[in-house]
Amino acid sequence: MHRNYFFFGLLFFFSFGKGLSQKKAIDSIFYNKINSEINKHNSPLPLLKASTFFIEKNWDSTLIYTNKQLNVPNINLNTADYSHFLRAFSFQKKKLLIESEKEFNLISENFKHQDIINSILGELTLNQRKFKKAISYFKKALKFYSYKNNLIDKNSIVHNLGLSYLHLKKFNEAEPYLIKSLEFHKKKNDTIELIGCYGDIATLYYEQYKDDLAIPFFEKAYSLAKQTTNFDLRRSTSKNMSVIEENRKDFKKALAYRKEAQQWKDSLNDQNKIYAVAQKEKEFAVKQKQNEVDILQVQNELKETQRTIFLYAAIGLFVLLGISLYFYREKVKRNKIIANQKENLDALNATKDKLFSIVSHDLRSSVNALKTSNGSLVKNLDSNNLSALRNLLQKNSAIVNGAYGLLDNLLNWALLQTNQGYFSISSLRLFFITEQVSYNYQPLLLEKELSLENTVSKKDIVFADQESLKIVLRNLLDNAIKFSKPNGSIKIYSQNSSDDFCDLIIEDTGLGMSEATRLELLKDTALLHKKEHEDVIGTGLGLQLCKSMIRKNNGKFDIESELGKGTKMIVSLPKNPSNE
Repeated sequence: MHRNYFFFGLLFFFSFGKGLSQKKAIDSIFYNKINSEINKHNSPLPLLKASTFFIEKNWDSTLIYTNKQLNVPNINLNTADYSHFLRAFSFQKKKLLIESEKEFNLISENFKHQDIINSILGELTLNQRKFKKAISYFKKALKFYSYKNNLIDKNSIVHNLGLSYLHLKKFNEAEPYLIKSLEFHKKKNDTIELIGCYGDIATLYYEQYKDDLAIPFFEKAYSLAKQTTNFDLRRSTSKNMSVIEENRKDFKKALAYRKEAQQWKDSLNDQNKIYAVAQKEKEFAVKQKQNEVDILQVQNELKETQRTIFLYAAIGLFVLLGISLYFYREKVKRNKIIANQKENLDALNATKDKLFSIVSHDLRSSVNALKTSNGSLVKNLDSNNLSALRNLLQKNSAIVNGAYGLLDNLLNWALLQTNQGYFSISSLRLFFITEQVSYNYQPLLLEKELSLENTVSKKDIVFADQESLKIVLRNLLDNAIKFSKPNGSIKIYSQNSSDDFCDLIIEDTGLGMSEATRLELLKDTALLHKKEHEDVIGTGLGLQLCKSMIRKNNGKFDIESELGKGTKMIVSLPKNPSNE
């Protein structure tokens, strides 16, 4: 039986990072206990300093002083063990896993914290996908485990043992460990951990084609994830459910789950964008402070120069004259720069005011339309007029989608204007990009009874930024669908018009446009344009965003259209990086 798999992405998400180093062993109790033990043994000075830095989580200084301690001749075994232990833990925190494993293996078998050592070694090898070694270490950790030791989480060891066997496809050995871990987390009622347990057990059964056992666990993981605010968990569980429904041939449900997964992915991307903006603001503030320090330093140097001028009157007057001339020239330069900046700022403000005016008008219109429609919904709900309710809901959905598209374009336009968006030009296969973008429009095409044909050649390769190219394609497809009548058709295809550029064409059989409108849309100076079709919602911001992003990708943009005969949107992209 052939089936799709996305589950190992989920499995790895829950597999790594559940053990000791991510839970109790990194808290202050652990650090203080190790420090206390080192002090009780009257340890040498380098090890005592290393222990102090260990408590402060200063891993580099810990490594320096433990290295000094290990280079001392005739070092006793206990001191050597603690030195290697601190070094191993520091390497682990610095993500140097191989060095950490080497240091742990240098510790003698008489060292008292063998359960901690083997538990961490198990995690290190599990993260390196050395599953057989991981099993060996985890079993040793259980062997040395003591209930009196509150520095280690036994259930983490049990769960990681199950995961190691699962990765090796030893399902019979993996099952009891994963079931035991699940029962433990049920008692703790830890939602995040339960989602991981359900996902891992579901993967265990699904790998064995025990769908009747696996699917309920996937459903439980999905249901619990919806109760959390973790967008990545919601995306992963929704994606898994879409694969399950695809394998069960229920493509309608599969599409719904896939759209939900994309929604959470977009939400996660939005969070990342907000974080990136905050980082930029922080960097700007640091630079401002540095500039202030530089200015103060220059002022101090000027004062020193003035003292010298008083001592050397004649030379000072000459220097003063030269400095005056220099500052005069600099002032003239600064005034020119300020004047140019003011002109640019005035132009940007004018653009901003015009943009806000049009965008706020369209948003106000959308909200007002929703308000009116909701009133009608209430009336028809009272009268149980299902046909009218369905039409009103479809209308509301179109209004909300239009408003969402407007806000998305506004965000991308703002990021482009302020150079805050991530941009990286690389080689891309046009077919797969267009296929991926057009797939998300299938429900909208079905709703409007439009056909979409993608005949882009799989051999065509262009050099562009992938994310900005997707934004361009989404906006052009939005326009093609928006301006097409029911039962129309949309074609996406490519042409090689020259040796340097490949043309990507989006052609529709929609309303078309006049020659005057076509020429106006191609102007670089026009930000927003007057609507030619009053029954179609839109501001023109999307097309302006497309032109800006195509230009940034070293491409060209053209339009071919006749009123009432459809439109061709032509995006020409470079075939090699030499066109940058």
